[in-house]
Amino acid sequence: PMRKIQTFADRLKGKTQDYLPPETLDYVDRIQNAAKRMQTLINDLLAYSRVTTKAQAFAPLDLNQILAQVVSDLELRIEQCGGQVEWNGLPLVEADGTQMYQLFQNLVSNALKFAKPAIPPKVKINSELVSSPVLPIASPSYKITVQDNGIGFEEKYLDRIFTIFQRLHGRHEYEGTGIGLAICRKIVDRHDGTITASSTLGVGSTFHVTLPVKKSGGPTP
Repeated sequence: PMRKIQTFADRLKGKTQDYLPPETLDYVDRIQNAAKRMQTLINDLLAYSRVTTKAQAFAPLDLNQILAQVVSDLELRIEQCGGQVEWNGLPLVEADGTQMYQLFQNLVSNALKFAKPAIPPKVKINSELVSSPVLPIASPSYKITVQDNGIGFEEKYLDRIFTIFQRLHGRHEYEGTGIGLAICRKIVDRHDGTITASSTLGVGSTFHVTLPVKKSGGPTP
């Protein structure tokens, strides 16, 4: 149904824009914009549900290769904003490759999106081996940080940013549905890890992801 709304709104505008009054064309534009937002929301909800319904088996995974693919796929966007993405020596972990791609794609995309005006975004990703008692399993773990120089946020909103449909900015300021970081948390939870963030308003944000080297219970979803 959503595709039909989009298709026929496009046809209506294409065939009538030369003689319909501006007010009517504005109505058609609003239909198109609303349908586009709804399609994005549907896609994001599907991605959120598929963290569990379309989960893949865990396998040894080089996170350097995953991040290289993410940066390659975001190449045009990075060039358009004059951004930089740097990383150094990410670990090998036991994980779901598709979901690790989603995780890094969301975090890097957020860093690019919430850049300060007229200042090219810089994203730095690092990792270190840690012994973390906060994880639900006793396993060597890696703490991965994704740091940016963007607009940042007030840390009193920390819990809110990982909740589905929660946004700190209006949709007219920044695109998105408020589901991306909720997907990140769901992915990290499935991997027996943790995710949190630290930030200074106007300075930038750092997301902290802790992942065990091996998941408890083997490769089952």
